[in-house]
Amino acid sequence: QVQLVESGGGLVQPGGSLRLSCAASGSSFNIYAMSWYRHVLGKQRELVAHITNTGNTNYADSVKGRFTISRDNGKNTASLQMKSLKPEDTAVYYCNADILIRGVWGEYWGQGTQVTVSS
Repeated sequence: QVQLVESGGGLVQPGGSLRLSCAASGSSFNIYAMSWYRHVLGKQRELVAHITNTGNTNYADSVKGRFTISRDNGKNTASLQMKSLKPEDTAVYYCNADILIRGVWGEYWGQGTQVTVSS
Protein backbone atom coordinates (compact mmCIF):
# COMPACT_ATOMS: atom_id res chain seq x y z
CA GLN A 1 0.00 0.00 0.00
CA VAL A 2 1.12 3.58 -0.67
CA GLN A 3 0.22 6.70 1.27
CA LEU A 4 0.44 10.30 0.13
CA VAL A 5 0.89 12.91 2.83
CA GLU A 6 0.60 16.63 2.13
CA SER A 7 2.02 19.45 4.20
CA GLY A 8 2.54 23.17 3.97
CA GLY A 9 -0.94 24.63 3.89
CA GLY A 10 -2.03 27.54 6.01
CA LEU A 11 -3.22 31.11 6.09
CA VAL A 12 -1.50 33.70 3.93
CA GLN A 13 -2.25 37.25 2.90
CA PRO A 14 -3.07 38.11 -0.71
CA GLY A 15 0.13 38.44 -2.69
CA GLY A 16 1.93 36.04 -0.40
CA SER A 17 3.52 32.66 -1.06
CA LEU A 18 3.16 29.13 0.19
CA ARG A 19 4.86 25.87 -0.66
CA LEU A 20 2.96 22.61 -0.51
CA SER A 21 4.72 19.28 -0.28
CA CYS A 22 3.56 15.74 -0.94
CA ALA A 23 5.45 12.65 0.12
CA ALA A 24 4.67 9.11 -0.98
CA SER A 25 5.51 6.30 1.39
CA GLY A 26 5.28 2.56 1.08
CA SER A 27 7.29 -0.14 -0.59
CA SER A 28 7.84 -1.55 -4.07
CA PHE A 29 6.08 1.13 -6.07
CA ASN A 30 6.74 3.38 -9.04
CA ILE A 31 5.12 6.75 -9.53
CA TYR A 32 4.24 8.00 -12.98
CA ALA A 33 2.41 11.31 -12.82
CA MET A 34 1.85 13.51 -9.81
CA SER A 35 -0.72 16.26 -9.63
CA TRP A 36 -2.20 18.86 -7.36
CA TYR A 37 -5.93 19.40 -7.28
CA ARG A 38 -7.98 21.81 -5.26
CA HIS A 39 -11.54 21.79 -4.08
CA VAL A 40 -13.88 24.44 -2.77
CA LEU A 41 -17.10 23.32 -1.15
CA GLY A 42 -19.92 23.59 -3.63
CA LYS A 43 -17.62 23.64 -6.65
CA GLN A 44 -16.03 20.99 -8.80
CA ARG A 45 -12.57 19.74 -7.99
CA GLU A 46 -10.02 21.51 -10.17
CA LEU A 47 -6.74 20.21 -11.55
CA VAL A 48 -4.14 22.83 -10.62
CA ALA A 49 -0.87 21.35 -11.85
CA HIS A 50 0.47 18.09 -13.24
CA ILE A 51 3.95 16.67 -13.71
CA THR A 52 5.05 13.44 -15.34
CA ASN A 53 7.97 11.30 -14.27
CA THR A 54 10.03 12.92 -17.03
CA GLY A 55 9.24 16.41 -15.83
CA ASN A 56 6.60 17.51 -18.32
CA THR A 57 4.21 19.91 -16.67
CA ASN A 58 0.91 21.58 -17.29
CA TYR A 59 -1.13 24.06 -15.30
CA ALA A 60 -4.61 25.40 -14.98
CA ASP A 61 -4.91 28.73 -16.75
CA SER A 62 -5.83 30.37 -13.45
CA VAL A 63 -2.43 29.59 -11.91
CA LYS A 64 -0.04 29.82 -14.86
CA GLY A 65 2.89 32.07 -14.06
CA ARG A 66 2.15 31.96 -10.33
CA PHE A 67 2.40 28.28 -9.37
CA THR A 68 5.23 25.87 -10.07
CA ILE A 69 5.06 22.11 -9.66
CA SER A 70 8.20 20.08 -9.16
CA ARG A 71 9.13 16.61 -8.02
CA ASP A 72 12.03 14.57 -6.73
CA ASN A 73 11.76 11.08 -8.21
CA GLY A 74 14.44 9.72 -5.90
CA LYS A 75 12.54 10.85 -2.81
CA ASN A 76 9.04 10.21 -4.20
CA THR A 77 7.98 13.75 -3.41
CA ALA A 78 6.24 16.55 -5.23
CA SER A 79 5.93 20.22 -4.38
CA LEU A 80 3.74 23.09 -5.41
CA GLN A 81 5.28 26.53 -5.05
CA MET A 82 2.51 29.12 -4.98
CA LYS A 83 3.25 32.82 -5.41
CA SER A 84 1.13 35.94 -5.80
CA LEU A 85 -1.69 34.17 -4.05
CA LYS A 86 -5.21 35.46 -4.46
CA PRO A 87 -8.32 34.98 -2.32
CA GLU A 88 -9.74 32.78 -5.07
CA ASP A 89 -6.88 30.34 -4.51
CA THR A 90 -8.44 29.46 -1.17
CA ALA A 91 -9.28 25.76 -1.21
CA VAL A 92 -8.32 22.37 0.10
CA TYR A 93 -5.37 21.18 -1.96
CA TYR A 94 -4.91 17.49 -2.66
CA CYS A 95 -1.92 15.58 -3.91
CA ASN A 96 -2.66 12.90 -6.49
CA ALA A 97 -0.41 10.27 -8.01
CA ASP A 98 -0.61 7.48 -10.57
CA ILE A 99 1.28 4.61 -8.99
CA LEU A 100 2.30 1.17 -10.16
CA ILE A 101 2.44 -1.46 -7.43
CA ARG A 102 3.33 -5.04 -8.32
CA GLY A 103 2.09 -4.62 -11.87
CA VAL A 104 -1.18 -2.85 -10.99
CA TRP A 105 -1.81 0.84 -11.66
CA GLY A 106 -3.79 2.81 -9.17
CA GLU A 107 -4.70 6.41 -8.45
CA TYR A 108 -3.84 7.63 -4.98
CA TRP A 109 -4.87 10.73 -3.05
CA GLY A 110 -3.56 12.53 -0.04
CA GLN A 111 -5.74 13.71 2.80
CA GLY A 112 -5.71 17.35 1.69
CA THR A 113 -4.28 20.52 3.15
CA GLN A 114 -6.17 23.78 3.60
CA VAL A 115 -4.88 26.93 1.94
CA THR A 116 -6.59 30.16 2.93
CA VAL A 117 -5.71 33.45 1.29
CA SER A 118 -7.16 36.33 3.24
CA SER A 119 -6.20 39.65 4.75
